[in-house]
Amino acid sequence: MTLFLISLYWFTVGFLVVATLVPFSKIPHGAIRSFAFPREQFFVLALAMFAVGLFFLGGQQRLVGLIATGIVIVINAIYIAKFTPIWRTQSVDATPEEREDDSRRVTLIASNVKQSNRDYAKLIDLIKSEQPDIATALEVDAAWVDALYSALKDDFEHWVKVDQENSYGMVLMSRLPLDETEVRELLVEGVPSIKTRVRMDSGQAWRLYIVHPEPPVPNHDTKGRDGEIALIGMEAKKDPLPSIVTGDLNDVAWSTTTRRFQALSGLLDPRIGRGFYNTFHAGVVLARWPLDHLFHDPEFRLIRLARMPNVGSDHFPILFSFALRDTAAAHYLPEPSTEEEREDVREIVEDERAVDREAIGTDWEKG
Repeated sequence: MTLFLISLYWFTVGFLVVATLVPFSKIPHGAIRSFAFPREQFFVLALAMFAVGLFFLGGQQRLVGLIATGIVIVINAIYIAKFTPIWRTQSVDATPEEREDDSRRVTLIASNVKQSNRDYAKLIDLIKSEQPDIATALEVDAAWVDALYSALKDDFEHWVKVDQENSYGMVLMSRLPLDETEVRELLVEGVPSIKTRVRMDSGQAWRLYIVHPEPPVPNHDTKGRDGEIALIGMEAKKDPLPSIVTGDLNDVAWSTTTRRFQALSGLLDPRIGRGFYNTFHAGVVLARWPLDHLFHDPEFRLIRLARMPNVGSDHFPILFSFALRDTAAAHYLPEPSTEEEREDVREIVEDERAVDREAIGTDWEKG
C-alpha cells in the first residue's frame, strides 16, 4: 500500500472509532447524537477496513488495525442486530383468527410528506390503494391539508388538521371515531403533537399519540427532541388505555433516546427481530435510517409491517396493521426505566422549558 492509502486507511479507522464511541457520552447535543444514526453504515465500513487490514497490512499495524476495526464491528453489531431476523421479536404476531376479525383490526399509514414536496397525488393514491383506518401526514402546510381533504374527505370521516408553515404541521385522518382530542406544544413553541382516543368497531378504545419533535443539528442541543419523546413515553405509561405512539421521531431505533423512551413507556417496537424498515433518506440509498416509528402496548398483535413506495418526500411512508386484544402479550418487555433515567428526563425538560427560542429548522421547507 502507498503512503497515501495507508494514511487514508488510518484516518478512516480513527474516524470509525471516534464516531462509534462518541454517542456513549450521552451528551444531549446534535453534534454528538447524530453519530448514533449511521451504525449500519459504520458496521459495513468497519468490515471493509477489517478486510483491508487483514490482507494488506503486516506486523504491528495489522494487529492494531484488526483490533480497532473489530471493536467497531462488535459495538455497532450489538446495536443493530436487534433489528434483524436473528433477534427474537418483541411484538407478538396476530393469529389467523385475530387477523380475520375486522372489528378489532386497525391499519395505520404514517408519512412525513416533506412540506416543499407538492406531489400530493402520490400519497393520496397510496392511501386510496391501501385503505387504512388511520393515516397521518407530517410537515403539512395549508396547501397539503387542502389537497388531502379535497381528495380523501369521503374516505375519512374524522380529521384533526394542524397545518403550519414551519415544517411541523400534521394532519390525522381516521375512519374510526375520535374523541378526547388534544393538540399540544409540549416543550417547544411551534412543535405540536396530537393526542386522541380511538374507538374500534368492537367498542374497544385506545390512545393514539402523534409526534414530530425537532431534528438533531450540529449547532444545537437535542433537549427539545429528547424531552418531548420522554414526556410522551411517561404519559403513555400512565394512560389506562392501550397506547400507540407514532411519528417521525427524528431519532433512530437503537439510540439512547429511543431506548429510554421504551423503558419509560413500556411500549413495544414491532421492528425488533423483523427488520430495519429504514424510512429516511428516501433519495439516498447508502444513507438510510429508521426515523419513522410506531410503538405499541402489548394488547396489540402485529398483522403487517411494511415500508411503502416513495411519495416524493425524503421519507418513505410506513404501514402498520394490528389486532387489538383484551389481554397483553409480548415475547419480552423493554427493561424498566431507572431513577437515574427519570431524573435525567426531569432535568432535560426543566432546562428546555426555561429557554425561549424558535423551533429548529422552521425555514428549511419554505418555497
